[in-house]
Amino acid sequence: MRVIIMGCGRVGSSLALAMSDRGHDVVVIDRNPDAFRRLGERFTGRTVTGVGFDQDVLTEAGIDSCDSFAAVSSGDNSNIISARVARETFGVERVVARIYDAKRAAVFERLGIPTVATVPWATERFVAALGETFTTPVWHDPSGSLVMAVTEVHESWIGVDAQRFQEHTGARIAFIHRLGRPILPEQRTVIQQDDELYVAALSANVDHARAVAAAEFQE
Repeated sequence: MRVIIMGCGRVGSSLALAMSDRGHDVVVIDRNPDAFRRLGERFTGRTVTGVGFDQDVLTEAGIDSCDSFAAVSSGDNSNIISARVARETFGVERVVARIYDAKRAAVFERLGIPTVATVPWATERFVAALGETFTTPVWHDPSGSLVMAVTEVHESWIGVDAQRFQEHTGARIAFIHRLGRPILPEQRTVIQQDDELYVAALSANVDHARAVAAAEFQE
């Protein structure tokens, strides 16, 4: 796969090395040539100095034949613009942008550009590490209409199977994290003590599904 990464800061350089190590053809764009020092000697890809949303720079980087584009510079505006140019001007299908402002990230998700909203993403993972469950979805589709969220269940749900969970909550168990391992449930898979449920639901129904799951199970 040919990947273009716009931004060679800590995230961009780490991503470039990770993709390069996996055998992908990686090109990194940054306006500061000194930034490429972060890539080190093990980087096998190519670097291009310039502004990541400049069409000539993108052409030099090989965007006409690239498979994926990641905009991970430190500026929201630069990331948004370059991601839109890659998607709308050059027709790159796999485009993702790093965004600090969560509200702006949601807007661009609706435009079909997946985003990584850095601050909310990091916050939720710190919350989880401190012993709380996620309060926001861990994933949603670009339109925002479908989400996947960690869902707490009342102890009375132990022994209830995945099919009845769906019937009662309107949400589907995507997978279960059990004893340190992920499990893809079947309809007859039952909820066990200490299971962590990752549930897929329509965004309009996720709060209802969580409320039902948190309450005592009723046949």
